Amino acid sequence: MRRRLLFLAPAALVAAVGLGLCGQGLSIPAKAALAQALLERAFDRSVATGQPVKPWPWADTWPVAKVTFPRLARTVIVLDSASGQALAFGPGHVAGTPQAGDRGTAVYAAHRDTHFALLGQVKTGDAIEVERIDGRQARFEVAGAQVVRWDASGIDPNGPGRKLALATCWPLDAKAHGPLRYLVWAEPAQRW
Repeated sequence: MRRRLLFLAPAALVAAVGLGLCGQGLSIPAKAALAQALLERAFDRSVATGQPVKPWPWADTWPVAKVTFPRLARTVIVLDSASGQALAFGPGHVAGTPQAGDRGTAVYAAHRDTHFALLGQVKTGDAIEVERIDGRQARFEVAGAQVVRWDASGIDPNGPGRKLALATCWPLDAKAHGPLRYLVWAEPAQRW
């Protein structure tokens, strides 16, 4: 009996630690999914009132746009900030870039393992629809994608036209941080 107990105690400890680690790993996607539901509600209230609405009382950001990928039947809510804390809950609008549909290049960034995991499925010619909290809408068409260094993206927020860039880390299936980013470029759609 004593020998059996000596074996079971370490096995139970290893099992408990393993379950704890699995729970932590699963909590990230669960938190991201729950956050998008709360952000969707805050986005709808923002559009209705014309004012930014925080998704929860202690939030330090708020929804600014809804991005839809019609071919993929996927929608994400974009937050006002692209800080690491905000990106845990959804894509962020990169500071210093215009709103989607305005002159220049709007940039939205998100994590590759949650909200922008779908970028690997986006194809040239795909539609991307953006609805802003001010009620304005813009429709883009994917022009292409490229891998760049984080400090050499070539994005000019004040450049000509009305473009959209979606950014995430590269490679899409990596587990470690690295210097490369995957950019999806979109131009205004010819037909809306």
